[in-house]
Amino acid sequence: MSARTGTDHSRADVVLATDLDGTFLGGSDEERSRLYSAIDANRDSVALVFVTGRDIPFIRQLTADGWVPTPDFVIGDVGTTIVQGTEFETVSELEADIAARWGEAGERVRAMLADVDWLELQPTPFRYRVSYYYDPARYDPSVAAMIEEAGFDCLTSASTYLDVLPRGVSKGPTLLRLVEHLKIDPARVLVAGDTMNDLSLFETGLKGVAVANSEPDLVARVKDLQNTTISRGDGAAGIHEVIKTLTSLKEAAA
Repeated sequence: MSARTGTDHSRADVVLATDLDGTFLGGSDEERSRLYSAIDANRDSVALVFVTGRDIPFIRQLTADGWVPTPDFVIGDVGTTIVQGTEFETVSELEADIAARWGEAGERVRAMLADVDWLELQPTPFRYRVSYYYDPARYDPSVAAMIEEAGFDCLTSASTYLDVLPRGVSKGPTLLRLVEHLKIDPARVLVAGDTMNDLSLFETGLKGVAVANSEPDLVARVKDLQNTTISRGDGAAGIHEVIKTLTSLKEAAA
């Protein structure tokens, strides 16, 4: 399954901008296969954007065998990386602003949080973020306040992850910048997610689906948003449930 190389994505009927873990990768194998096959059979009308905390090497491996569709774009690393096409080429026009906001702050952030013993630094190095695992039983909101006061954004999700991000950069704002850059009609975009690090996607005002297996904190925050649906199905099934109401999907070839 391949991205729509050289296609004018602004003309797609639907641009699906989806989180991965628990969302696009959630549900049973049968439910995922149904969604992936539908996307593959409708690449003339459905554009695909992964909006994830995962890094680009993970996406390469995930899509290598062709079962998971290759996205047209990836907004990775919780909104701090933007790549396009089958070769995952950097969208330099958009990443330049992220790099400027970050300002090579990684070492400063790690030093600032070195003595917080309920944080464990994640082993993967990131260019424009610093990410930790945290102990929710020991979480102290004063640490988030300290991070914010130092000029960064602090994002927690799934009672597991704590990300230090450039101010004003996360999944939702980066997606909006990409939509504007590509001249996509916002009314054609559908966002999908399941944890609190997807909240900014729903806060964009774009159409959204919070899948049935979403964490309760996210459901509580989005359930009254006018453009957001809480799906009946988990993960991929929930996405398929909503996307088929937005465009006429051709049946996948047997």
